[in-house]
Amino acid sequence: MSRKIDLVADLGEGFGPWRMGDDAALLDVLSSANVACGFHGGDSRIMDQTVRECIARGVGIGAHPSFPDLQGFGRRDMGLTADEVRTDVLYQLGALQAIAAFHGSAVTHLAPHGRLGNLVAVREDYAAAVAEAARRVDPELIVLAQDGALADAARAQGLRVGIVGIADRAYEDDGTLVRRSEPGAVIHDAEEIRRRTVRMVVDGVIESRGGVQIPVACDTVLVHGDTAGAVALAKQIRAGLEAEGVEIAPLADWLQ
Repeated sequence: MSRKIDLVADLGEGFGPWRMGDDAALLDVLSSANVACGFHGGDSRIMDQTVRECIARGVGIGAHPSFPDLQGFGRRDMGLTADEVRTDVLYQLGALQAIAAFHGSAVTHLAPHGRLGNLVAVREDYAAAVAEAARRVDPELIVLAQDGALADAARAQGLRVGIVGIADRAYEDDGTLVRRSEPGAVIHDAEEIRRRTVRMVVDGVIESRGGVQIPVACDTVLVHGDTAGAVALAKQIRAGLEAEGVEIAPLADWLQ
């Protein structure tokens, strides 16, 4: 059965003269981008450039807020209160909105990064803070999340939710991601990633590392742009999906 799916990656995660990944090449393959907003990567000039390149290619623009952890790339728990999470998300979302507005466009989705992204799936106070921030700034925003506290909180706020399937990460039997610190957490074989992604989108199933067949309903597939061979991998994933009749399109164009 054919369907639509969004293909997204985390972009703009450089800083100053330093760049991570080949964003320009990835943007030729993606339908949406999670743009770093300065707290774990990115700065005003990189954000501006990334937004301009998204607009030129018709790629959906998303805010990718994180903990204020530039040195740790947003992957450390900062011990923040829910109110601090709310104000940090507002700060980052507002910055990207201003740049998008300057270029005559808009931010269409929000996807928390790194450790913040992990915690909003299980901490109801963090999830509520992010969802309320998104809704009060722009009730048309789509919140990207895995099933969990953030998805529930966003729906409770009346926001659309795009469920994320992650192409190159191993899953536990309960449907959560294997922690990055554990062996096998990141899958590197391109053919296996392509096969798993197609099955996840077309059949709604992914196999856990324990061999359990887990039901998965995803609206957007995340490709990590900072991994080796990310551009070639994204092309393989897109080709594999399109060969099965799946249409790749920005989430904001079709998600109800």
